[in-house]
Amino acid sequence: MERSIDTRTLPAALADAIRRQILDGTCPAGHQLRQDALARQFNVSRIPLREALIQLESEGLVNIVPHKGAVVTPLSVAEVRDVFDLRLMLEVRLFGASIPLLSGKDMQIIDEIQTAFDQAIDRADAAHWGRLNAQLHMALYSRAPMPRTTAIVAGLLQTSERYTRLQLASPDAWRRAKTEHASLIALASKRDVTGAERTLHAHIAAVRDDLLAIITAKGVIT
Repeated sequence: MERSIDTRTLPAALADAIRRQILDGTCPAGHQLRQDALARQFNVSRIPLREALIQLESEGLVNIVPHKGAVVTPLSVAEVRDVFDLRLMLEVRLFGASIPLLSGKDMQIIDEIQTAFDQAIDRADAAHWGRLNAQLHMALYSRAPMPRTTAIVAGLLQTSERYTRLQLASPDAWRRAKTEHASLIALASKRDVTGAERTLHAHIAAVRDDLLAIITAKGVIT
């Protein structure tokens, strides 16, 4: 079945559509993304497809291999360490700077995102876990006057979405995520910067350690 893409933002829209197929497992690790097949699927030429695939390569979701094309990257221990260790350094800093400046309206938006996240968990709606998790984190950091750091963290959270879906695969992980997010929101509401930074560090570190255990159990050693 042909699918059309908004030509006003064609490469970005293509990247988003292909990203979703990778994140939901339609295109698993090792899958070769053939440009001719994608061109037929989305009814587009190869030029915007190449731009989209370059974008996905920059996010670590695909590798562009000479004479083979784009291949979906495997789950990687090295990438988990790299991405989550960076998140530990940068997000704690952002959160601490944001908390004193969060308004009542900001906290209302944060509560709404957390409610949507909890509902997605209750529905086992994996398609929305990662996106809502990233939205919640970015909302908590939204008032930090650090635009460069914020942009870097937004990219790291996008890269993390694939791993967040994997980590949130068990009821224990669901319950812990809901509880830890609620704690972060409560601490932010109380303006407890020290407690919030400590709790966020523990939260990100726990997700990282869960992922390392899961990926190692799957036999991935890259």
